[in-house]
Amino acid sequence: MASVLNISAYLFTRIDDTGELRPLLRERAVAAGLKGTILLADEGINLFLAGDAEAVRGFVHELRGDERFAALKTKESWSQAQPFGRMLVKVKREIIRMDHPTIRPEGNRAPAVAPATLRRWLDSGHDDDGREVVLLDTRNAFEVDCGAFDGALDWRIERFTQFPDAAAAAAPDLAGKTVVSYCTGGIRCEKAAIYLREVGVDAYQLDGGVLGYFEHVGGAHWNGDCFVFDEREALTPGLAPRSGALA
Repeated sequence: MASVLNISAYLFTRIDDTGELRPLLRERAVAAGLKGTILLADEGINLFLAGDAEAVRGFVHELRGDERFAALKTKESWSQAQPFGRMLVKVKREIIRMDHPTIRPEGNRAPAVAPATLRRWLDSGHDDDGREVVLLDTRNAFEVDCGAFDGALDWRIERFTQFPDAAAAAAPDLAGKTVVSYCTGGIRCEKAAIYLREVGVDAYQLDGGVLGYFEHVGGAHWNGDCFVFDEREALTPGLAPRSGALA
């Protein structure tokens, strides 16, 4: 049976002491036997960790003891082997680089659509107001090629910093439609939805991203697997490593 707990989590929250927090979090994680990556920036935290279930959950529980991280939500999956080679804690300018500093999700979060609501919209072919629903993939092209929602817009971006220009160019074509941006775990589509609203698009973010969708409603309207940035390579809608990858 799979015995290694894998979690991903992020939270946009103001952090003014990233330099002091970095060694503290690394010391705690190493002491708990965890491996993975934690990114810190003044806009928030983004983490991918794996290890013994009790140790992983204990680390998250302690992290939530800091009021800045009390609202941190995790997405869990399992593997038979450790998918990370080491424990890294890095300080970055942004926890997900967009190069658009006016986007500050910690104080201006875009409206979110729950996975069950999105599935209902996709089942019926429209939102609750009868409007066309457009799914917008905010991930890089190679991630999209691994799997995506049926019929989703794919702008073939190679890095997230290209998203603002692509969104501004496409905004007129999205007028009058309900646009739901999505990504792997929620972090990119959260910034994306805010930017889309800035350029006049009625945009929402998929709460929890693709992995949250898999967790709550499975693989309905999804084709393929979901690329992840570790040795598992990709997860199936059942949140298991795909065949041939790290189990």
